[in-house]
Amino acid sequence: MDWDDLRVFLAVARTESLSAAGKRLKIDPATVGRRIARLEEATKARLFSKSPQGYALTEEGARLIPHAETAERAALGAEESLSGPGGLTGLIRLGAPDGCANYLLPQVLAPICDANPGLEVQIVALPRVFNLSKREADMAIAVSRPEAGRLTVQKLTDYRLHLAASRDYLASAPAIHSPQDLIPHRIVGYIPDLIFDKELDYLAEIGIGPATLTSNSVSVQLNWLRHGAGVGVVHDFALPAAPGLTRILTGQISLTRSFWLIRHESDTRLDRLNRFADQLTREARAEMARLETVLRQDEKPRLTESPFRPDP
Repeated sequence: MDWDDLRVFLAVARTESLSAAGKRLKIDPATVGRRIARLEEATKARLFSKSPQGYALTEEGARLIPHAETAERAALGAEESLSGPGGLTGLIRLGAPDGCANYLLPQVLAPICDANPGLEVQIVALPRVFNLSKREADMAIAVSRPEAGRLTVQKLTDYRLHLAASRDYLASAPAIHSPQDLIPHRIVGYIPDLIFDKELDYLAEIGIGPATLTSNSVSVQLNWLRHGAGVGVVHDFALPAAPGLTRILTGQISLTRSFWLIRHESDTRLDRLNRFADQLTREARAEMARLETVLRQDEKPRLTESPFRPDP
């Protein structure tokens, strides 16, 4: 059985499409179809059934998956052993929620990429959970620890969130000294029915809202706040990207969450991914510690004066 045909088989199984598999492998869909036909002839089994939704594994195809994945790990392991114990090389695709992808990962990954010039990193920023079994990414970051699936999970880092608004908005809006003072203010937050993880339902936990300006994107919410649209929950690590924002009610409202690094169970045998995961965890925690120090220093001059407009 040809490994190259098994590689094509895995791509079709994970994408459920000849064209999508072809894009992933950089070959044309007709070639993908011929490779699948050749593998079916070699195995004397029908591996896929075609439907309007795409290519679905048959029972025989599903039985072939673990063997094909074993061959895949062996090929990757051989490639790693030949490259030696030097710097990280090759492509790693990392999936993450858009807030993490936009405002944390770039500065965390920069020193890793500088130290490993042969490394290519793709950040896939999507507000949803990634399917690692279909190899949508080599590893993914999530805001909740998954409880099912053939996965390995490690805590990447804790992070904090606070209410924030632009200084211009706070200068002209009703004063805010307590959570009750938020009632007349416009709230920015998530679209309720598009909250894909309960850990993101910040407003329900705080007990404010409902939000009247909503988006499933953290970036859109942050930009609304930057332009003085109202008050919303902001990741502390996103504040350097929005210098016009200031945290409010920090002594009364504070949320702590965790990012979890998730990998397919079989990938823990790959030294390259293990080393990348270790470096990613180390840099993420160092960046979070650095940020907390910066925020404390930035807020020291305001300890004797309210950052909000005082009552007349």
